[in-house]
Amino acid sequence: MYPTVPLLLPTSSRCVPIPPSMALCRGIGYDTMRTPNLLAHESPGEAVQQSASWLPLLARECHSDARFFLCSLFAPICLDRFVFPCRSLCESVRDSCAPIMACYGYPWPSILRCDQFPADHLMCISSITNTIPQASCRDCELEVASSAKDTLDTFCRNDFGEPRYMYRVLFSLGSKLEVLKHGPLMGGQIRSRIQQWLERDATCVGNMSRHQSGGGTFLVTGTVHGERLVVTKAFAWLKRHKNLVAAVRKWKRHQCKS
Repeated sequence: MYPTVPLLLPTSSRCVPIPPSMALCRGIGYDTMRTPNLLAHESPGEAVQQSASWLPLLARECHSDARFFLCSLFAPICLDRFVFPCRSLCESVRDSCAPIMACYGYPWPSILRCDQFPADHLMCISSITNTIPQASCRDCELEVASSAKDTLDTFCRNDFGEPRYMYRVLFSLGSKLEVLKHGPLMGGQIRSRIQQWLERDATCVGNMSRHQSGGGTFLVTGTVHGERLVVTKAFAWLKRHKNLVAAVRKWKRHQCKS
């Protein structure tokens, strides 16, 4: 799944736009990258292909700087010279993310061996946040609405809830959308954020796929953290689940406890 070739500094490179298809580094904060990159990918297309294998790990939110660290290698910023990530940044991401990779049988790859990166007192890319989310090996599972009251309480604790949100083949967005609760985002923003969540192979998506291989309808709830949307629960939208249907019908009249 992950590349294992040695990390090499290219002898020559050129600046190119970061491909829109590189979901790993979309919106990273800069628009151009050096190619070949620091992982010896000769073309942007190769970098896009290889970077996609890291999206499931990012979806586990094992470290707030994991994406920043990986993009410094897959899509190095186009300055007058290559700038490596600092050793401490690598170690912090590794220590937090390697246990999650191990859950799925993947070791931390040798290409990302931290002792090859420069110490912090040298010119390198250091950590940009102080937050390290607590990830675990347990995938997000589809929930069953135990009662209408408990489901309504779930809506109240989250920033959004969307029944009739269509996940079809490959889980591309369908046309139906109903937002039960906007929270800090309006409907269009939620649609965009959930599209990003799907593209990054969020942890519930695999379970949704196994539940309804041809796509289906789900109600998802979650929270908004700055630019990041976190889906916390997913309910399969089936008419026979009377507790879930009842909760949605009661929502407009329901008063959340402050």
